Amino acid sequence: MKRLEIPAEKARLTEVLDFVLGYAKELGFEEKELFQLKVCAEEIFVNVASYAYAPDTGLITVTADGSTDPLTVTLSFIDSGTPFDPLAKPDPAKKRPLSQAKKGGLGIFITKKLMDEVSYAYQDGRNVMTIRKTRSDNGEQP
Repeated sequence: MKRLEIPAEKARLTEVLDFVLGYAKELGFEEKELFQLKVCAEEIFVNVASYAYAPDTGLITVTADGSTDPLTVTLSFIDSGTPFDPLAKPDPAKKRPLSQAKKGGLGIFITKKLMDEVSYAYQDGRNVMTIRKTRSDNGEQP
């Protein structure tokens, strides 16, 4: 397992993406999956940086773990900010035009659609958001 601990500041997004994508690339993920991981990691990190410690800042720990059989990566984003479960909000209405969607919530909805597993827990005074991506042997998602 690899670990990155940095201030939860939007200006540090590049470091988080380099960490996440570098690890996933080492495992063997390809461009489509790397893009999906990028979108989801950015969504989660920016939310923590924007809201978890507001108006102050704090630390975020990002962990990456994976395997090659099957090709899987698990990422956890851990902060000690205000407790918040982004998965508790209902998904947006399916038949509503995007222009009528309420602000907020679409990023987590997209994350749930792109990842194979998305979970949240509040453990030991910390928010733990975990996402997992798996690819089957033929390069297709399960």
